[in-house]
Amino acid sequence: MELNERDITRAIVKEATEEFLNNLEVDVAIAGGGPAGLTAAMYLAKGGLRVVIFERKLNYGGGMPGGGMLFPKVVVQKEAIPILRSVGTRLKKSHEGYYTADSVEAISRLGVGAMDAGARIYPAISVEDIVIRENDRVSGVVINFSVIKTAGLHVDPLGILSKYVIDATGHDADVTRTLTRKVPDVKLDTFNGGVVGEKSMWAEVGEREITRYTGEVHPGLFLAGMSVNAVYGLPRMGAIFGGMLLSGKKAAEMILERLKKRKTKK
Repeated sequence: MELNERDITRAIVKEATEEFLNNLEVDVAIAGGGPAGLTAAMYLAKGGLRVVIFERKLNYGGGMPGGGMLFPKVVVQKEAIPILRSVGTRLKKSHEGYYTADSVEAISRLGVGAMDAGARIYPAISVEDIVIRENDRVSGVVINFSVIKTAGLHVDPLGILSKYVIDATGHDADVTRTLTRKVPDVKLDTFNGGVVGEKSMWAEVGEREITRYTGEVHPGLFLAGMSVNAVYGLPRMGAIFGGMLLSGKKAAEMILERLKKRKTKK
């Protein structure tokens, strides 16, 4: 086949545009393609939902690929091992009794697992705002190419509608912070009604509490991963990622159950 630059361009733009148009209204929009966002997307897609992830960086993975201080290993507690094994990640039991995984392999397989389940990952797209409807319910996200913000250009964004939004933006909890700016009198389902900011490192407490507080922080808006710790003021954990995976799975299960009940009522 003869290669023609015009036809290469047409194939890419046509296919990408058609796919994007099919994702203007989805079941769940996830901000952040780290371990929690990818895990949530995988389980949501396996449950038959239309799911998109908007990752502001060019590559997905969040902080997981860097392991601990760039040593490419992460610790995972046994409760989260089934999640990694379900996508083929190899694990090893250390002399200390912990389970470790190669950080690059683990996040790569989680990404493939999410895509194989049917989730769509859009790289280099940032969630810069949210769609708010009746009773201040979060009903979608407002997106733009990340490079537009980096370049300081004034370019209007586009909107994506969704039944639910998951803030999986990590330490910054960007989506939730945007909500508190756009709706100043909003009362979040947190200790003080706002974003607290994460505390210093305490792995045991952080890992336990991240799954405990994963859930809907405001109508239509769920938290998963380090966004949970940032919003509720919980400790950070370092290079142990089991809680991140379990948090993503829990958020997905809660949304699936919520939509199941909504369908039953109809």
